[in-house]
Amino acid sequence: MIYSTIQHVLPMFGFEGSYLDVEEIPSGHINNTYHLTYTDGDRLHHYTLQRINSYVFKDPMAVMRNIQMVTKHLRLSMERDGIDPHRRVLELIPTIEKQIMYRDNEGHYWRAYIFIENATAHDEVKVPAHFYEAGRGFGEFQKRLTDFPISRLSYTIPNFHNTPHRFDAFMESVANNRAGRAHSVQAEINFLRERRDMMGQIVQLIDSNELPLRVTHNDTKINNVMIDDNTGKAVCVIDLDTVMPGSSLYDFGDAIRFGASTAVEDEPDVSKISLDLEKFKLFTRGFVEETDGFLTKTELKLLPIGAEVLTCELVMRFLTDYLDGDLYFKVHSPEHNLIRTRAQMQLMIDMETKHDDMMAYVEGLIG
Repeated sequence: MIYSTIQHVLPMFGFEGSYLDVEEIPSGHINNTYHLTYTDGDRLHHYTLQRINSYVFKDPMAVMRNIQMVTKHLRLSMERDGIDPHRRVLELIPTIEKQIMYRDNEGHYWRAYIFIENATAHDEVKVPAHFYEAGRGFGEFQKRLTDFPISRLSYTIPNFHNTPHRFDAFMESVANNRAGRAHSVQAEINFLRERRDMMGQIVQLIDSNELPLRVTHNDTKINNVMIDDNTGKAVCVIDLDTVMPGSSLYDFGDAIRFGASTAVEDEPDVSKISLDLEKFKLFTRGFVEETDGFLTKTELKLLPIGAEVLTCELVMRFLTDYLDGDLYFKVHSPEHNLIRTRAQMQLMIDMETKHDDMMAYVEGLIG
């Protein structure tokens, strides 16, 4: 079944050996991802094949150019420091025509990487030390890209974290009520209206030059850092589709939102959802250890604001998609995006009660 979906694509890439097996990787809301195994005598070759979601990414070539430039920069940075970049940086597999992606006859875009073996992308924080390592991994990612010429990057999703712009789009979705669902979510709509000003803080600070633009990942869930199965150390930051100019607060904030919650992102029982301050501290310590020295004091001090803004932004994004009829995120039921919305609302409410604790911990780290 899976093979029939991808068999027309496989000959288009420069894979070594003969096809042996495929397994779909279900994690991730956006792209379709497959683990390929090829054989060459007694040797196995492992690859990752992805179909890029062109509804989300309107310009797949811009996405791929960003990835190509950023991975090259990361690789050179590591080599300068005497670090072997193998397994530490995503490695693209070119097509047989030496291109960075393939467009099939149905208009679908495909890309391939060398699969990172003996490492795992964890969908939740089961081992606390892994979250510390994720903090280090995302922090190092930003650090090694401080000297990247940011003007060369395309905005793969325009206004991705522009919360004032997203709020306007959200209100438009409320008015259009495309899926006929607005009447049932008035409490959720009011929740966002009450936090409109809070959500705009980071954009305002960037516009006033109080926060600098950085090369940021913009989707820093823990499952976007590969953790070595043997050492438990962060190996490689993956899923670079949303690498764009942004704020360090975005990357920090989304990681906390996802990884420091006591429940999964779509937990239907909101009584299980809160901010785990110990996990918050683990990630924060790892992130600050890698970034203190190049992030400004203002950036470091305001890191917890990123967690609150990004959590509320995800409330807005999930609810917008629910109102629009589930066009953006993968859903497993008609209520899936609403479940996600309410889960993030509960997390946001708990973050608000722990705001002072988060700010105090960061102050203690940076002095």
